[in-house]
Amino acid sequence: MATKTTKKTAKKTAKKTTARTKAAPKKATSAAKPHAAKSVTQAKPAKPKRISLLDAAATVLESAKQPMTAKAIVEAVTAKKLWKPGAGKTPHATLYAAMTREISKKGMAARFSKVERGLFTANKQGA
Repeated sequence: MATKTTKKTAKKTAKKTTARTKAAPKKATSAAKPHAAKSVTQAKPAKPKRISLLDAAATVLESAKQPMTAKAIVEAVTAKKLWKPGAGKTPHATLYAAMTREISKKGMAARFSKVERGLFTANKQGA
């Protein structure tokens, strides 16, 4: 039993001593090494921010004359080139969830209103 205890304490003290030696600060050697001159780079022009599918859906619904389904909204948004689909397979399901979430969270201040199951229009009061 005594040998197990001594092995454990030996390991602990070895870890402590190595931690102390690793944590020792290094001396600054900036004077010994000359720094290379950094080149000045031109600022890149800012990319225009990509519009979200939810914002594009609000734009499409404002110009729509009748209620639309989420799938029809996604098709209209991509046809007008307001939004480019990513790698997702069901952007219409994501849009449906986002629109219902905004309606439930903001209430009358939401940009959308649900007319009946699956059909949305632009909320005239929320805008």
